[in-house]
Amino acid sequence: MQFEVTEIDGEKALIIRRGDETFTIGATCTHYGGPLEEGIVVGDTIRCPWHHACFDLRTGEAVRAPALAPLKVFGAPASPPAGPPPSSAAKSVAIIGAGAAGTAAADMLRRRGFAGTIAMFGTEPPVDRPNLSKEYLAGHAPEEWLPLPLPADVELQTRRVTALDAKTKTLTLDDGATRAFDAILIATGADPIRLPIAGADKPHVHVLRTLADSRAIIARAEKGRRACIIGAGFIGLEVAASLRAREVDVEVIAPEAIPLARIMGDEVGRFVQRLHEAHGVRFRLGATIKSIDEIDADFVVIGAGVRPNTQFAETAGLKVDNGIVVDEMLETSAPGIYAAGDVARFLDRFSGRAIRVEHWAVAETQGQTAARNILGARAPHAVPPFFWSVHYEVTINYVGNAAGWERAEVHGSLDERRALVAYRIGERIAAVATIGMDRLSLEAEVAMEKNDHEELERIVATSS
Repeated sequence: MQFEVTEIDGEKALIIRRGDETFTIGATCTHYGGPLEEGIVVGDTIRCPWHHACFDLRTGEAVRAPALAPLKVFGAPASPPAGPPPSSAAKSVAIIGAGAAGTAAADMLRRRGFAGTIAMFGTEPPVDRPNLSKEYLAGHAPEEWLPLPLPADVELQTRRVTALDAKTKTLTLDDGATRAFDAILIATGADPIRLPIAGADKPHVHVLRTLADSRAIIARAEKGRRACIIGAGFIGLEVAASLRAREVDVEVIAPEAIPLARIMGDEVGRFVQRLHEAHGVRFRLGATIKSIDEIDADFVVIGAGVRPNTQFAETAGLKVDNGIVVDEMLETSAPGIYAAGDVARFLDRFSGRAIRVEHWAVAETQGQTAARNILGARAPHAVPPFFWSVHYEVTINYVGNAAGWERAEVHGSLDERRALVAYRIGERIAAVATIGMDRLSLEAEVAMEKNDHEELERIVATSS
């Protein structure tokens, strides 16, 4: 396999030679501009090293999120050909939720030739939510980068669904109107946890979930120079890093002794803490707050995690157990009704466990799987969970799911920012986190897709 980066008619192109075949495609990922020459080729696809988007080498189609827009294929039509016509009898689809899963599903339905009605219901238009705690909050990305594109003929209603009749697939909206559909995707996501802290409802106390939330925090940061973050998880620490980029004084308060230790392990947690401290963040760990009045800050951001939004699914009689329970096709206990994203509890094929994952790329890939299955594909969701987290100049990539892991093995050097961490449950590797080893992260993902534990062990061994 040979990669060559060149320029064609003023555009950066990547030439890939594989045996007698040559592919010439756009050289940068259409998601965030990742360099595809640093990615890997799997079958007839290429995968981005940054966030694991996947493109068809022959058509340029973005076959796996987080990229939705196609790559240019030089010497080929400007846009990839349409997918095969749908085989299901569905003529109308409702998508409840306008986040990652819902948007990716609507996009995939149209790409696969669905010509019927698509109605999406959400409280705000779709936006690129990872940016709300990262580049946009830090002031490095303009707001015009945030909207997620929808096909022009998707009906977007900023209304809330209040009830679902699962037998007739009929929705009741917050204005009392009712509508019936042939298929429904529930992609209601999750809501921020509101801690029982006195004064948490004061106007200078914020959570971060929506564009409106991010705008409100930015407005505070432009006036107030001291911020307190309650919570040392991923959202809390990403907010801390973004506020430091705006030269806001930041203190992080959390009950745990080491940030991120439960998810990432003590060594990674201490590394991330040192990284933030080197950028001026102060930590008050092992501490709990009973009242906002205890905090000396101009504004407060609470990052205490989220809870899946399952209330109306429960009322509708769908099976719910720490999320809406779905089968491997992402279909709920009611035929013709699917669930995807933060709200779905699904079978992770690699670990064999039922899990629920609260990450952007997972929601998008599940939305794509649900769309294909609504159209009759009957294809199991086989994409390993993946997420990334950014702290200043350091990106952590994580593939797999190791909830309840028993041992974390660090290969390489965290301080040198080139490391792989293998998380084991028993003797088996359940997940892999990497810093500065993007290619190995991609290779680990492929091994998990193939359920190849021996290959995964080999990949981990090469990282030392």
